[in-house]
Amino acid sequence: MEIRYKIILVDDSEIVLDQGKAMLKTFYRVYTARSASILFEILEDSIPDLILLDIIMPDIDGFETIKLLKADERYKDIPVIFLTAKDDLDSEIMGLSLGAVDYVLKPFSGPLLHKRILNQIVLARAQIALRDYADDLEIKVHEKIEEIVGLQNSVISTVADLVEFRDKQTGGHVARTQSYMKVMIAELLKNKQYKKEFNGLNSDLVALSTQLHDVGKIAIRDMILNKPDKLTDDEFELMKSHVTVGIDIIERIMDNTHSHEFFQNALIIAGTHHEKWDGTGYPMGLSKKDIPLIGRLMAICDVYDALISDRPYKKAFTHEVAKVIIMEESGKHFDPELVDIFLKVEGEFKKIAGTAHGMDGDF
Repeated sequence: MEIRYKIILVDDSEIVLDQGKAMLKTFYRVYTARSASILFEILEDSIPDLILLDIIMPDIDGFETIKLLKADERYKDIPVIFLTAKDDLDSEIMGLSLGAVDYVLKPFSGPLLHKRILNQIVLARAQIALRDYADDLEIKVHEKIEEIVGLQNSVISTVADLVEFRDKQTGGHVARTQSYMKVMIAELLKNKQYKKEFNGLNSDLVALSTQLHDVGKIAIRDMILNKPDKLTDDEFELMKSHVTVGIDIIERIMDNTHSHEFFQNALIIAGTHHEKWDGTGYPMGLSKKDIPLIGRLMAICDVYDALISDRPYKKAFTHEVAKVIIMEESGKHFDPELVDIFLKVEGEFKKIAGTAHGMDGDF
């Protein structure tokens, strides 16, 4: 069945309305309105494919009418053609600048007006179809990205879980340190500290990246990783190699992925979270602000969790003891400014650790 598009003809002259309807009714369903007020009454019940709008009308003229149409989300996409006896360039420019799609002079030819109406309706429908297609494509791309990111996060979490499964001494360490990192970053941003160093970093990605901070432990032998006694000097040197192994693993992943921001953060965290503020850490012996900010943050999160956890050579310390140790290491192991941040949120650390250990934060 042939589609008959709906148009509204707006003019204060009954003669123009009758003539226009007679000319166009063969091709369109034509509604007429003698004023802008009547036009808006019709629009409340029915949205047309196009509006033919006179300029010179009492009460509300065509220019004011189109401004009202374009300001309303319901009507802004309806194409408007001006019909007018005003044969001057300024009026035409004004009409087009306000959003009209065409400008037709009275008296008009029926066949010519029909063609100009049809061209604008077809163009408007093509634009709507293109916009809908673009919106649909954007949704599909977003869904695909979410699917890929979800898969990536699942793989990363699985790798982190595999490391923890092998290292029987650190159950839940990855999840807890990620939570600590979120708390530290939030407080850092709240206090607007280290704005320059944090500029351009995605805090959510930084927190997620902590999952791979110990990925290099996957290459450490079980007899060292799970030794029930304190490591010898040689064994400790082998344990320290998990940092360089982790760097190598992450660099290999980066060679085969486009998600470089996430893995760049992971690379920095894995490679620098054992560096110390006074330069006595490993593997590079970096000191102070030569250690990247996220590495310095991770150092506090990592050490705190080690302190409040059982190890073969020690029992878990209480939160209060762990806090004192971190304070004592300010300016030696840790960035003093970040220790101050830790002290502002240590209650949240305690809550995270207590919940994970099955205690109501009281330990």
